[in-house]
Amino acid sequence: MADKQPVLLIEDDRVDAMTVRRALRELGATNQVIQTTNGEQALEYLRNQDNQLPCLILMDLNTPRMTGMEFLRIIAADESFRNIPVVVMSTSNEPREVDEISRLGACRYIVKSVDYRQFVEEFRAIEQLWNSAEFAADTSSGPVKPY
Repeated sequence: MADKQPVLLIEDDRVDAMTVRRALRELGATNQVIQTTNGEQALEYLRNQDNQLPCLILMDLNTPRMTGMEFLRIIAADESFRNIPVVVMSTSNEPREVDEISRLGACRYIVKSVDYRQFVEEFRAIEQLWNSAEFAADTSSGPVKPY
């Protein structure tokens, strides 16, 4: 990710957050990672005028206080944030969830893998997408593709 804006990570599990950071480093991303543990904290970050908007939001679907679905509904309705690409991470691959996430404008859905190498490969696919013209275009126009 050549963009120097931060990446906003919404993840309440310490191990998963460390895994995401490690995978990003392994792929050579030098973006600062801003971590919040739930959607409420993420919205506080986004709404704070002193904070730089992220170039990407990586979010766990199941977080306390505000779920990923609730967070997606709020940012999809807010003109200031709806164009920030969102990648959703979850332990399930429920088709109903994938459809709803797509409808709410997320650009990708990753099923969290317990295998670190597989997890890095999923992030490599995001990196390839990031560098493609498809990602630079309006990411909300196409369906979410689960990995």
